[in-house]
Parts: sequence; C-alpha cells; structure tokens
Amino acid sequence: MLQLLSIEDLKAVVSWAQVENSMADSDYYEFGVAHGRKYTLEHLWLQVLDPKKIDSQIKIGISEFVRAEYGEIVRVILTKPEDDSEFKSEDSDADEEEVAQDDDAGTPMTSGDEVGLEDLLLTVTTEHDKLLINAPFPCKIVSLNGDIEDNPDLVNDDAYADGWCVIVQPHEFDEDQFLDEKEYIEYLNEV
Repeated sequence: MLQLLSIEDLKAVVSWAQVENSMADSDYYEFGVAHGRKYTLEHLWLQVLDPKKIDSQIKIGISEFVRAEYGEIVRVILTKPEDDSEFKSEDSDADEEEVAQDDDAGTPMTSGDEVGLEDLLLTVTTEHDKLLINAPFPCKIVSLNGDIEDNPDLVNDDAYADGWCVIVQPHEFDEDQFLDEKEYIEYLNEV
C-alpha cells in the first residue's frame, strides 16, 4: 500500500545536509541521512529489519554522502571475499594489469556466503574514485540486491530504499558500535 507523507513526516524520516564537493569545482550537493539507521565510518548505513528480534537481519546500503563526496556512482560490485594474493606476481607489468582487471570483475557473492569482519563486501566505483568497503561485522549473506549492479543509479537516486546492497544475518552485532544519524552528521562535519 502506498502511503503519502506530509512535509513534516518526511522531515522526520530524513535529515538533509549540504556539503561542498571537493571533487567538482566547488559544486554543492544535498544528501540525506536517514533516521532509524546506524552508520559506519566507511559510509554504510545499517537498518535492523525487526528491532523486536534479538537476532534480526540487517539491511546494508551506501550512504548518500558517498555520491556527494566522490561523485556519481557508476558501478557497484557485490564481491565475494577471497584471498588471491598467492597468485599475484610482483615482477610482471602484464600480471599487474591482469590482476587489476580481475579485481574489477570480482567473484559474485551468493545467498548463504559467509563474510568475516573486514572481508571485502562492496566495490564502489565513482566518477572520481574506487572504494573498497569491508564488512562491518561477521555475517551470513541472506539476500543480494543484484539490481544495483545492473543499474547503479538506484544507489545514486534512492540510496535508502531501492538502492540497498545486501541483507545479512549478523553473527556478532552490537548496535552501539555504530553511529546514529546525529552522530553520523557530526562525523561528516569533521571529515
């Protein structure tokens, strides 16, 4: 069912901030910080799907700040963590070029994959940079939003709804380790 929100209701859902984008000729971008979520220092948002359950699943997405700071998101890859360091050659330029192409491709994650703390979770390519974002806590992948890989504009245009990345079942999750919306805004003012 579609529910229309008044301006007051909308303000209660999303806090808006304005930031100068250092990457693009002093342009200003507005971006939202959604209420009812936690945030990481790596600009992920975390939404507990059923706060009444102790072992609730968590939806993870990319904060709108990433677009404001680094430019349009042009590619999102939901990558499977794997250690391929033993296959990298240090003395061959051709091998380094091959590895760079392989890193972009990544190994696709699937539902049921286990992700450890600090394992690669997302690769985000923007107009100006490439971001490797690690998992904020150990978890099991429950669902992937493959639509964002095909259409990264979902993250640009609707980061807190259709632009979500993964739903996970955390193994260890302490909500207090992450920033609420007010703390996140304070952190962004310091960045």
